[in-house]
Amino acid sequence: MAPVESNDHDQTTFDITGMTCAACANRIEKGLNKLPGVASATVNFAMETARVEYAPSEVSAQDIERKVEQLGYAAAERVESAAVEKNPERQGQIRKLVISALLSLPLFWSMVGHFSFTSWLYVPELFMNPWFQLVLATPVQFYIGRSFYVSAYKALRNGGANMDVLIALGTSAAYFYSLYATVKWEAEGSSMHHAPELYFETSAILITLVLLGKLFETLAKGRTSEAIKSLMGLRAKTATVIRDDQEMIIPVEQVVKGDIVMIRPGEKIPVDGLVLEGASAVDEAMLTGESLPVEKSAGDNVIGATINGNGILKVQATKVGADTALAQIIRVVEEAQGSKAQIQRVADVISGIFVPIVTGIAVLAFLVWLIFIKPGDLTAALETAIAILVIACPCALGLATPTSIMAGSGRAAELGILFKGGEHLEQTHKVDAIILDKTGTVTNGKPTLTDILVADDKDEAGFLRLVGGAEQLSEHPLAVAIADGIRERGISFGSAESFEALPGFGIRAIVEGKSVLIGTRRLLEENGVHAENVYPVMNRLEEAGKTAMLVAVNEQYAGIIAAADTIKESSVSAVGRLKELGIKVIMVTGDNERTALAIAAQAGIEHVLAEVLPEGKAEEVKKLQRQGHIVAMVGDGINDAPALATANIGMAIGTGTDVAMEAADVTLMRGDLESIPDAIYISRMTIRNIKQNLFWALGYNTLGIPIAAIGLLAPWVAGAAMALSSVSVVLNALRLQKLQVRR
Repeated sequence: MAPVESNDHDQTTFDITGMTCAACANRIEKGLNKLPGVASATVNFAMETARVEYAPSEVSAQDIERKVEQLGYAAAERVESAAVEKNPERQGQIRKLVISALLSLPLFWSMVGHFSFTSWLYVPELFMNPWFQLVLATPVQFYIGRSFYVSAYKALRNGGANMDVLIALGTSAAYFYSLYATVKWEAEGSSMHHAPELYFETSAILITLVLLGKLFETLAKGRTSEAIKSLMGLRAKTATVIRDDQEMIIPVEQVVKGDIVMIRPGEKIPVDGLVLEGASAVDEAMLTGESLPVEKSAGDNVIGATINGNGILKVQATKVGADTALAQIIRVVEEAQGSKAQIQRVADVISGIFVPIVTGIAVLAFLVWLIFIKPGDLTAALETAIAILVIACPCALGLATPTSIMAGSGRAAELGILFKGGEHLEQTHKVDAIILDKTGTVTNGKPTLTDILVADDKDEAGFLRLVGGAEQLSEHPLAVAIADGIRERGISFGSAESFEALPGFGIRAIVEGKSVLIGTRRLLEENGVHAENVYPVMNRLEEAGKTAMLVAVNEQYAGIIAAADTIKESSVSAVGRLKELGIKVIMVTGDNERTALAIAAQAGIEHVLAEVLPEGKAEEVKKLQRQGHIVAMVGDGINDAPALATANIGMAIGTGTDVAMEAADVTLMRGDLESIPDAIYISRMTIRNIKQNLFWALGYNTLGIPIAAIGLLAPWVAGAAMALSSVSVVLNALRLQKLQVRR
């Protein structure tokens, strides 16, 4: 990923290798934050990344990579985007696991053969030989398990302790005790019938189980980035550009701003651009959620990754590469998945102090067993200490939060909801009051023709022909709405011979030789037209939030025409869902109170703030906050920027534009209000998932340590349980990817 500039700072993502638990991530994060010139560093254990904001004048990307290497890990500045699978790493894991399992199997076989309930099981005599067991266990301990020793050494050298310290301590204790017992047995005169108590199988099986758990973790963590992979899959791979009057097909990465791109029917649009020639319908569903294709012609903008319909378009590239809308969306999702929620910081602190405490408990348990419980029984004391070291590995604790954040924000992105960071995903679940801007949020944002009331002696088609002929010459939004509405009814416009706009009153025109007046009561009265008997009808339309206009033809009343900014289809059900979630819904608008109340009533909103200026919206947010509410503000991300910034959570309705993303904490790309309860629901389910994970991880360790300490847990069982703990946490997080919202 290319660095993102922030004032005099760059922000870069680094891929980190060598981390084994949250303690590793904490160590790297602390080390990087101490570097001069680093403004902030966030390390994500689940994604194996570090996001660093730094001043290039003081520290370079190479300095950051060197610091990570000093800490015992490897870092590489990311060039391509997130969701590239680490196949070589996975293949290496599988190879080591297979070797470890093959070498451990005879040891496991011999161990099972010792149990009274498996007396029927045939165990080859060779498997019981201590030297044969040593030959099998040694490569597992020092070749397969080398990474544990290296990581543990680097951690201790840097004054810390991680999961690998526990694994190295536990397996080494089992291996070297068994080696000592084997040598002693040989020195005292070896006999196949009196083999010593050995724990080679304990160390080998532990390492095998840890590798198995790590492989499952890698596979499951790979699935948490499915959302980004699917977004990246939307991108076009090639583009047909015109250079030197010749068409050439080039990789989309080579398209530069200003290039002329030819897009044929059915092709993906490779870049954001401006249509120069041609007309077509473009399917924008994958980015905006708009189910119907959008008509495009010269002068219209197109978005990269959308699909061209049945026409040929010639487009000038305006945004390429990292500047396109899709690239920005991918970046927002990546940053949300890589950022830390407050609840994760608590888990990180616990992980950081966990390993030293557990090591101390293991040493204490070893001494208590050796001196008090079974005096002189080194075997029992050793088993207990190993079981404690292994069962307490805090892998699950480190994975609990980031995997849920990744899965939750990924699922949200699939539904067109972009959380700017993990902290916003976490905070959204607390929202108990929502302020909705009216125009463009609750309503469609542009007026449409709603009512046609024709005088008894008039023909509707003829009436609309005259009205359309007059209104088509006006640029007023209401006139455009009326003209479009008449055109949609299949009625052709009469030709106008003259036209005059009368600001504040309406229009006057001559259409097909007839005088046409369209406007207010006062306009008709001043021109001697009497229409007092229809004023009650006009009042009713206005009380319903519509703008009603009187029409006179040749100084005679001819009818009423009304237009209104209608509410979105989704507004009623969305408001109902928000109320079900226990959230107070308030609509705010600069419109007059009568119109505002009419729109609110249609949408089912009970609290209305009318005639509020844009700068006054932020003050309304503060009032609710002073009353103790956690407030979300929903607007278009431009006029509502102050209120969006003031709210606890700012939600921008839009299609992922630069301004909307900058102004808000959450971008609702699909533009309908259903995305608001969806966002809150996903946030609540994600936090619930995190709490389940933390309860399982902490409860598991808290319960497991005393069970191991009283000698009720065999070390190999502890190893299996530890692996299961990590995998179960990741699998629980993955349930969020299947989360269904109610529409």
